[in-house]
Amino acid sequence: MVRPIVKYPEPVLQRPAAQVTEFDDELRTLVDDMFESMYAAQGIGLAAPQVGVSKRVTVLDLSFQKNPEEKIVLINPEITYRHGKQYGEEGCLSLPDIHEKVSRAAVVKVRAQNIEGEWKEYDAEELLARAFQHEIDHLDGVLFIFRVSGLKRDLIQRRIRKLQKAGEW
Repeated sequence: MVRPIVKYPEPVLQRPAAQVTEFDDELRTLVDDMFESMYAAQGIGLAAPQVGVSKRVTVLDLSFQKNPEEKIVLINPEITYRHGKQYGEEGCLSLPDIHEKVSRAAVVKVRAQNIEGEWKEYDAEELLARAFQHEIDHLDGVLFIFRVSGLKRDLIQRRIRKLQKAGEW
């Protein structure tokens, strides 16, 4: 089932999500719905708060349905290692049509549980490293616009308020 994507400044996007403790059918349904919602919105990553669910769950598919082996589910993820720097443009399904350059670690290691509750480790660089950091930020209540300069963030927030007044957000 495709769930609606929550847009900034919804409060669920700005608070830390709860740890997942139950690995059950409800969680499987959430993960399936998140993949379906992400694909419907033309995204490569989606965090549970973006569909209004405050749980530490995120899904990614950098191949965008071309390679089923590239589908990744991270539950209760944590970044255990960061190295280097990369600077590149990011967008977000919760901030449609807004893109800004953001500095991130170039290489990360992530520890997370899978849908069965088993712990796994992932090594990532470049786009996958960026995607992991972006989605884990969502689980911590941080959007990419909080990682740009105060001036750029203010301009973005003004633009959003203007769109809200016009009924276009």
